[in-house]
Amino acid sequence: MSASTSGIATPAEDGAGPGLRKLKILMLHGYTQSGPLFHAKTRALEKILHKAFPSKPISPLFSSYPGGVQLFYPTAPLRLVPADIPGYNVEGPENGDLKEETDAWGWWKRETGSAVYSGLEEGLRTIRQTIEDAGGVDGVIGFSQGGCAAAFVASLLEPGRRGTFQEYKAKDASAFGYPEGWDELQKTNGELKFAVSYSGFYAPVDIYKGFYEPKIKTKFLSVIGSLDSVVEEHRSKGLVERTEGGRVVFHAGGHFVPVGKDMAGVVVGFIKECCLVKDNKEESVEDMDVPF
Repeated sequence: MSASTSGIATPAEDGAGPGLRKLKILMLHGYTQSGPLFHAKTRALEKILHKAFPSKPISPLFSSYPGGVQLFYPTAPLRLVPADIPGYNVEGPENGDLKEETDAWGWWKRETGSAVYSGLEEGLRTIRQTIEDAGGVDGVIGFSQGGCAAAFVASLLEPGRRGTFQEYKAKDASAFGYPEGWDELQKTNGELKFAVSYSGFYAPVDIYKGFYEPKIKTKFLSVIGSLDSVVEEHRSKGLVERTEGGRVVFHAGGHFVPVGKDMAGVVVGFIKECCLVKDNKEESVEDMDVPF
């Protein structure tokens, strides 16, 4: 299946013209999910974002994005088979063919017995093409594996990152190389205004140090479930530690995107702080009553 995107257009009744600038957000799904499935699971967040960034805004505070907000939901390029899915009982006769195709996708797969990410180059290529097709993006939101990928994207779009990868590659031939095409994308897109990771994690193998050293400078928010039994807390906190001034907020749940009003409000407040032009009277996210 080729990578597909689902651009969430500004509502027609808002009257926003096609030439009006929009706040563009890349939405990266988790392992075994797809773009359409992630869209379905985050519709409540989408609605709150549309309210927070209205098209044809009255307030000059929103003048930077008169076209409102637009979300892009690509599907990862690696189609998974049942044997790729954690928890699948390979000995169960009811499970049928282990190579049977599913509607489950990944940005990469972990190689058996190691933490090396097989297919990462292809996953990053799909993400790059999505950003290019969108005409650039302002920020990224990712869940689980998509949260890890969100950090990769933020890192790759920061100036000077190519040189860092080259330095590590010169020291260690096995180090992950700077992916093709991202240097040109960095020049045209520029660095992201923000990145949000839900239940995300860092890549622990040294060959991926180029993504994290020096630390990611993009404004970064990590949302971690206190009851998450899928991604260990130390791996999510490890991602926070690899961002400069990264923020973290916990929710009283497990491995999912919390879309309740309170938690969604925290994320939207963070995005507003990163993207909107404020005068001295505007309240910063540090002054808001949110659990950072």
